[in-house]
Amino acid sequence: MTGDRASNQAAGGNLIGGQQSEQPAGGGNVVPFPARATVLNRSGRGSAAVAPVSGFRAIAVSSGKGGVGKTNVVANLAVALAQRGQRVIVLDADLGLANLDTLLGLHPRATMRHVIRGECSLSEVLIDGPRGIRLVPASSGFEDMTQLGGGERLHLLEQVDSLEEEFDVLLVDTAAGISSNVTFFTTAAQETMVVVTPEPTSLTDAYALIKVLSTRYAEREFGVLVNMSRNDTEADRTFAHLSRVAARFLDVSLRYDGFIPYDSELPEAVRRQQAVIELAPRAPVSRAFDALADRVLSLPTEPRPKGGLQFFFRRLLEGAQP
Repeated sequence: MTGDRASNQAAGGNLIGGQQSEQPAGGGNVVPFPARATVLNRSGRGSAAVAPVSGFRAIAVSSGKGGVGKTNVVANLAVALAQRGQRVIVLDADLGLANLDTLLGLHPRATMRHVIRGECSLSEVLIDGPRGIRLVPASSGFEDMTQLGGGERLHLLEQVDSLEEEFDVLLVDTAAGISSNVTFFTTAAQETMVVVTPEPTSLTDAYALIKVLSTRYAEREFGVLVNMSRNDTEADRTFAHLSRVAARFLDVSLRYDGFIPYDSELPEAVRRQQAVIELAPRAPVSRAFDALADRVLSLPTEPRPKGGLQFFFRRLLEGAQP
């Protein structure tokens, strides 16, 4: 076991198939965290559209492991929000293995790598996507992009902050796992949506991500979206399992953001490099993305994200400058 997978299991403990326990980093006795987790909004699925709450939103969409469909969630949620009149910008923050542009059939001339190196501004790399969404593409296959220094990260997020007045929603598609770049982008956003599937490995790694963000970065509120579920019963069971473990060990609030069903239309959309919500708007998976967009827009917003993005980033990076 190597890389993020090993780190995730070390952070996540044993969650599946029996007793859930927290193993101290140095071994020894099991020491549980206070059981103070709160579960919010489990009954929100299928509710009627609610009038959008005004204000800028910055939402990081993350996952504990790869292969859970996170990037598809970001792409289709972005289109669904744009269909509702929102001005949407998507930041591809999977800096080493970016594929959001490929998923949507887009062909960027410059990427976030050029912005970080000071070769162009963020506004110059923006490309138009479906329904008028704007994408900030990342570079794929550049190993140096996966370990940004503090100054580089601060420069990048300052660029993002400068675009805030032009958009209503910023969606951040982070990499999977618990690397430093994942935690940086996730903690910088106002809201975090964790994408899970009913698979035991996905639940274990999602818990590891939530644990790291809560214990090391004082993040307390998380949305949970169950993806590729066979039905609502399986989705409810998946969320219940994760929330039960979080309630036992972590001081967090988990909000149920609903579920996206498995649908054969989705792989067909991927092959065609289109958002499924446009290719097959009446498919069950597309209706689920519509419901997710309505739910996102019904959530309250903060007038100044976490006390102001600039101040927050500088404080976050105090000890991380190269």
